[in-house]
Order: sequence, then C-alpha cells, then structure tokens
Amino acid sequence: MKKILITTALNREPLAELFGKFEVFMPQDKDMKRDQVLEMISDYEVLIPNFSFSTDKEIINRGVNLELISNYGVGYNNIDVEYATCKGIVVTNIPRTTCEPTAELAFALLLAAGRRIGYYDRKLREHRAIDWGVYGDTGLPVFGKTLGIIGMGRIGQALARRAVASGMNVIYHNRTRLSREIEERYGATYVSFDELLRTADYISLNAPSTPETIKLIGEKEFLKMKPTAVFINTARGNMVDEKALAQALKEEKIWAAGLDVYEHEPKISPELLVLENVVLTPHAGTKTIEDRHRMAEEMVHNIIGFYEGKYEVSRVN
Repeated sequence: MKKILITTALNREPLAELFGKFEVFMPQDKDMKRDQVLEMISDYEVLIPNFSFSTDKEIINRGVNLELISNYGVGYNNIDVEYATCKGIVVTNIPRTTCEPTAELAFALLLAAGRRIGYYDRKLREHRAIDWGVYGDTGLPVFGKTLGIIGMGRIGQALARRAVASGMNVIYHNRTRLSREIEERYGATYVSFDELLRTADYISLNAPSTPETIKLIGEKEFLKMKPTAVFINTARGNMVDEKALAQALKEEKIWAAGLDVYEHEPKISPELLVLENVVLTPHAGTKTIEDRHRMAEEMVHNIIGFYEGKYEVSRVN
C-alpha cells in the first residue's frame, strides 16, 4: 500500500477516498514543521504540501521513494518543480476549485479599495474625523471604468466575468493572446504590458509566479500607472516589489491597492500596515470551508487519478 504524508491538518471528510486505498499520515491539529517532514519523508511515496510549505531540493532528496507531490494549492512556486522533474517525481496542483473563490476575493478587493470601504470602516469604528460632506473623502467608481488583467487564465477570466457584469471594460495582457471567441465572451481587448499599465483604471495581477515573473511589478511599473490607478494582487507576493508598492501608495503615485499576498508572507512590510489607501487580507482567496473542502477533493482526485486513472490529473510537469 502506497504511503501519503500530508503536512497540513486538513478536515478528514473530503479526504475519505484516500483512506483504505493508501496509508495516510496527517497531523491532528497543527501543521508539520520542516524538520518533522525531513525526518519522515523517506518512507512515503506521496507528499501533500500546503501551498506555503517549501518543498525544495533538500526535502526532495530526502524523499527517496517519492513518486508524486500533490500540492494543496493552485500556485506551485513553493515546490522546486524543475528538480522534482529531474528526479522523476510528478507534481500536481488544483486549478479548478481555486478559480472562482480567488476571482471572487480579487473583485471584493477591487471594490473595497476603489470605494474605500476599509478606510471608512476604520474611521467610523475609531471615531476619527471623517468628512460626511458631498465631496469629502470620496472614493472611485467601478462602473464604466477599465480593468486591466495581467494573466488571463482561469482566474483572470473568472474576474473578467464579474467585471463585465458590473459594467467595466476589460483589457488584458497574457503571454499568449486568447482566441477571438474568449475575447468576445468578455469584450476583452488584448494590449501590450505597457499600454495596460498606462491606461487601466484598475489593474489586477493574476499571472502565475515563475522565474520570469518575479518582481514583475516594481517602481518603474508603478510610475507608468495613472495616479488614480488601483492595484490588486491575489497571485503571488514575489511578483511585486513590496517596498516600491508601499512607496507608490505613500507618495500617491497610485491611488490605492488591494492585497491578498505578500513578498515575505506571513510578514507584511510595516509601511503597508499604516497606510490608509491599502486593503489587506491574509492569503484568503480560497478561505471558506466549502472551498477548502473542494480543494481537498480535487487534490485527492489527482492522487487517485495518478495511480488508478479514475480521475483527470492536473500535472504541472
């Protein structure tokens, strides 16, 4: 019987199909520490890391029996995929169940940052002065504005659908231009990266984290944006120079930001924590019970599909 090591304490219910087919070890209440995984991994054929657990060369080398790394997340920058491939280890992710909830949060951040919801809430709760007048402490509209999406994959398209329903215009930049059918579905216009930065009112980063996209957005990119631009990031924190973002917000080079991911999470740049024009959430794109369960089920299907062919497998290598 194949053995599975799960690094994160997950609800057992969506994992039910694994039990009986595999020998499964999972921590009861707390995530496993790195040294625990290093000590145990040599006995297991399957590793299930959380999206924040670094599965690097050391972990992979210790996993002498590893055949599959089934990531509990859509992003897989936590895994050294290239090295796993060299070792003949298959890596999978869960892109389907993470799509809609992540797009949902991205659009929530867009609305919250543009309409200053966090700012208003803080001011009112802390009994600080807020201008109730007609033109005091105003926000930015969403209807009729242009959303620029960087990375028009599953999540980008799910975000576009929400934007169109709210009366927004959509432009996008992708490594590869989408088909005319998909563009027409969202009324989306393909533009260059620079044009998107210069013309979009709201800019959402939805591309995958790869060596090529690390620090994709930095000081020069923020300077190209409109001073009324709102920047949203629900992709990965390492794709943005966080200090440059904080500086752009502080100096009002851009108007606001909505962030769910951070360059060195769970640590957040102190500058961001004190700024009034940024909305922060704790990597919560899929943070609902229902979505966490769906993610676990998709992950289980990857494993059973890999060994039995019963389900489609979402391989990344």
